[in-house]
Amino acid sequence: MDIQLPGMDGITALKKLRTEAETKSIPVIAITASAMTYNRVTMLAEGFDGYQTKPISVKDFLEEVRRVLDSDQVKAV
Repeated sequence: MDIQLPGMDGITALKKLRTEAETKSIPVIAITASAMTYNRVTMLAEGFDGYQTKPISVKDFLEEVRRVLDSDQVKAV
């Protein structure tokens, strides 16, 4: 999910998804142009399952998707 969405930022959108029974367990990766280390820490603390910076490297993105899908948190859902 892009963090800089028009009308509603990605953090707010994630919080809304997490409140709905149908969507609360869907893994969500934050995608942002903010590449500072603290941005990754902040996004994961906000509840995102993964983090990817722009511009997106297809290889890195697919590795992050695989990491998130293989995580114990996703398997437990």
